[in-house]
Amino acid sequence: MARRAQAPDGGWGWMVVLSAFLQSALVFGVLRSFGVFFVEFVAAFEEQAARVSWIASIGIAVQQFGSPVGSALSTKFGPRPVVMTGGILAALGMLLATFATSLTHLYLSIGLLSGCGWALTFTPTLACLSRYFSRRRSLAMGLALTGVGLSSFAFAPFFQWLLSRYAWRGALLLVSALSLHLVACGALLRPLSLAEDPATGGPWAQITSLLHHGPFIRYTVALTLINTGYFIPYVHLVAHLQDLDWDPLAAAFLLSVAAISDLVGRVASGWLGDAVPWPVARLLMLWTTLTGVSLILFPVAQAAKALMALAVAYGFSSGALTPVAFSLLPELVGTGRIYCGLGLVQMVESIGGLLGAPLSGYLRDVTGNYTASFVVAGAFLLAGSGVLITLSHFPCFSPPTPRPQDLVTVALDTNIPLPKEGLGED
Repeated sequence: MARRAQAPDGGWGWMVVLSAFLQSALVFGVLRSFGVFFVEFVAAFEEQAARVSWIASIGIAVQQFGSPVGSALSTKFGPRPVVMTGGILAALGMLLATFATSLTHLYLSIGLLSGCGWALTFTPTLACLSRYFSRRRSLAMGLALTGVGLSSFAFAPFFQWLLSRYAWRGALLLVSALSLHLVACGALLRPLSLAEDPATGGPWAQITSLLHHGPFIRYTVALTLINTGYFIPYVHLVAHLQDLDWDPLAAAFLLSVAAISDLVGRVASGWLGDAVPWPVARLLMLWTTLTGVSLILFPVAQAAKALMALAVAYGFSSGALTPVAFSLLPELVGTGRIYCGLGLVQMVESIGGLLGAPLSGYLRDVTGNYTASFVVAGAFLLAGSGVLITLSHFPCFSPPTPRPQDLVTVALDTNIPLPKEGLGED
């Protein structure tokens, strides 16, 4: 395989964007919409709601904590076989769930087996996408991650229709067939060899290097803080509005407004990240700060127009920070280490995602309202933005230079020699 000096910034990379778009829909779109099966499982197994909730929770936890495994395997064998194997496991888990006779079977099939499949698909695909783009990386990430929002709108009513037509076992069988398309998405991933790859070492050498890399550690801490408060409106905004005597339908509509703004924000941020002269890290700080401020203002707003404006602001800024967060990581660790770097970040930041909602609910129980919940959630994002400031000495905060981003790996002290030929040559 010819070794490229830099990312091609297009070409087959757009097919990788399509693959990432479909995979984000088939992984997180299914997870976000899986709540429509909740009532069916409670009635079918006559179990408490708390026990049924563990099905999706186990799947999310396995997907996030298993991301480093998928990344390490992709580093050794390439993303294509790893993602295709993950697609088979995700579909097989859903298929076996159709034969379940207890919740334990669902824990093992959907939670464990499908969760392992999701861990082998999403992170390796985004890492592969990062290697195909340099100047247009933010836009490519923004387009790929819109699959999450679009599928969330489409899958919930679609799954509900499947339940009404085929019952929960038949619906899971069709979801299994849908998940099998992850195999085709994995087949679209062509391996790409870049100039810095030989100096990065094997998976364990990369992980060891990253754990001793100060900017990467601080960036991971920042994303964990951001993740702690990021999802609070999606969990508790409707309940907060009902405390203000809002109609449940109107409250749900406000959440839909935030979701639509999220989609717009992802695409707009991806375009801005490549178009404006600002470093991507400063854009990430901007979107994170705006998201934190909007969360803090939610308890202050009482009028419908003010709450609508805050929902739009939160949706846009929270959606905008996602693609630039993924785009910044290759600048920190270099594209040669992106598989292991992204896997480690996904694993650690999941701690914030798992703790954020319970903490918010605890504050609601203690105080009797959601004021402290939203203020603390916003404070977590502002703290994450503050940690990002500590990276100000890192090159990604400096004005961009003509040298391609993918060759800037000095921050990891890898001492990779630059090729003597022109940077545009293979």
